[in-house]
Amino acid sequence: MSLYSAEKAVLPHSHVSSPSWLWTWQTLLPVLITGASFFVHLGLPDKQPAASNGVYTGLLALFLLIYAALIAGGVLRPALGRRLREQAPLVTLVLVLLGIWQLLTQKLDLFPMPYFPSQVKILDALIGEASSLAVSTLYSFRLLAIGYIIGTVLGLATGILMGWYHRFRYWVNPFLRVLGPIPSTAWIPIVLVIFPTSFSASVFLIVLAVWFPVTVMTWTGIANVNNSFFEVARTLGAGESYLIRKVAIPAAFPQIFIGLFMGTGTSFVTLIVAEMLGVKAGLGFYITWAQGWGEYYKVYAALFIMALLFSGIITLLFKFKDKVLIWQKGLIKW
Repeated sequence: MSLYSAEKAVLPHSHVSSPSWLWTWQTLLPVLITGASFFVHLGLPDKQPAASNGVYTGLLALFLLIYAALIAGGVLRPALGRRLREQAPLVTLVLVLLGIWQLLTQKLDLFPMPYFPSQVKILDALIGEASSLAVSTLYSFRLLAIGYIIGTVLGLATGILMGWYHRFRYWVNPFLRVLGPIPSTAWIPIVLVIFPTSFSASVFLIVLAVWFPVTVMTWTGIANVNNSFFEVARTLGAGESYLIRKVAIPAAFPQIFIGLFMGTGTSFVTLIVAEMLGVKAGLGFYITWAQGWGEYYKVYAALFIMALLFSGIITLLFKFKDKVLIWQKGLIKW
């Protein structure tokens, strides 16, 4: 028997599958931990009062119902069952951390208030401050969208011109090297004097934060396009405009996307800092306001909304990238 045949004969038996009882217990762990969370939540007295105890009880019960439905669906659909088993340890860890956090804060009061509220107290803010949080989120999204769109357009234009025209790159590159690496938030003392309103100053800061990475990566992508692509297009009679729009930009799009991704991260940081220092609305402003009143449970609620908003924006950006660059789907993980 050849070595290849021997390996084929051994490999199927070398994989040891986990026992079925282990998979069963792994899948049921979230149910057991949720039961323990019910005991902590309902069985122990509160030392930190919260108004949303009933709502939190309903959320735990709702989770149990949904998870039970998923288990039932996993019995009928093996693919769902496998995914449920894969995610069960992570769900268990989250539930354990929430239970420990509630035990140490609301039940035992081991962490000082108001700096460490329980998740039930944070739920008070999410419910009681829902309108204020919604308005703040809309203001932040508006500011972010305006700055990001303008910064992306300017960055694409500058990067394309730098990558295509040597003389343009000759004049702009020194300014890019000097001004680009400076964090946009460092310009806050200056832009607050130059611009008439804090909103316009904040837009400028976000534009600057997005413009630099988009410019650099677009320039890099355009400059590194294979010359053979242009030669083939010229042979077929393509003009300069066609070469830029139909050859250079599509070929450079993987690098352009990296610039867009980098600009997204820097725009988030700039947005929150700008709102904390000057803008009179938004999530950053809300956090500063809540901190000033010592209501840290509202700060945590705003951070939770911020995490959902920013994570959703990055997810949409990756969905767009997977549609446009389908051959690179999954190359950059999120």
